[in-house]
Amino acid sequence: MSARAWIAFAALGVIWGVPYYFIKLAVMELSPWVVAWGRITLAALVLLPIAWHRGALHTLGEHKLPILAFAIIEFVVPFSAISIGERWIDSSVTGILIASVPLTVTVISRFFGLHEPLGKWRLAGLLLGFLGVVTLLGFGSIHGALGWAGAGCMLLAAIGYAVGPLIIQRHLKGLDSIGPIAASLATSSLLLTLPALLTFPSAWPSALALGSIAMLGLVCTAVAMLLMFYLVSHAGPARATVITYINPAVAALLGVLLLHEQLGVGGISAFAMILAGSWLATRAHS
Repeated sequence: MSARAWIAFAALGVIWGVPYYFIKLAVMELSPWVVAWGRITLAALVLLPIAWHRGALHTLGEHKLPILAFAIIEFVVPFSAISIGERWIDSSVTGILIASVPLTVTVISRFFGLHEPLGKWRLAGLLLGFLGVVTLLGFGSIHGALGWAGAGCMLLAAIGYAVGPLIIQRHLKGLDSIGPIAASLATSSLLLTLPALLTFPSAWPSALALGSIAMLGLVCTAVAMLLMFYLVSHAGPARATVITYINPAVAALLGVLLLHEQLGVGGISAFAMILAGSWLATRAHS
């Protein structure tokens, strides 16, 4: 890769690891619906003009249903679920649970007509990743009914993140990616407007909460998407997906160092198993 691609890779690895930290800060004052809506709306305001300028919106009329499905599954459900769940579990645990997305893709891709062979190494990766999730839930920092509800929210988000790219691959392949993503963000913003209005705070939020929303929307979503487009075009999709293994490490470090969260031996062991399992399960030849 070129020096610019390496810089983009490093930047995206950090940027996609920090949302859970800022979500944790934001939901201390704002409802999960407001957090998700604010993040999505800011990103849409940035990406829509870029998509329009590139002419990426002109051919989307015949793809309305896939774009609506992508908006709900990739943005509305995961962003809302993560914001809801982070009221009850640590941001570091959130990042680790979301790291199971590659495992989920391997499992559910077969339902989307992508029948890649499950060799021994892929199967071993799935089993190892599953054991990692079980270890995190059973021996990590998940406690009480609300803790389990929060973990369920993260697993729901992971399923959404896994299905979203499969929708693009199945129904939106060949289009300039920024077009469907920008249109989906705008659609998601509209879908979340009513829940956000109904739960809007009566008092003006603090600068910390507003700054967190700004970081989530402008940097963690809009800038991250632009960096991802650049990486896919200059380094290839296979190398770009390696970022998936960096993000949870950043999330865990931020949670432990800045929010004083405790992972413990169980959390660290689960983290290692999920990442190793994800790597094995997504190997090109196994």
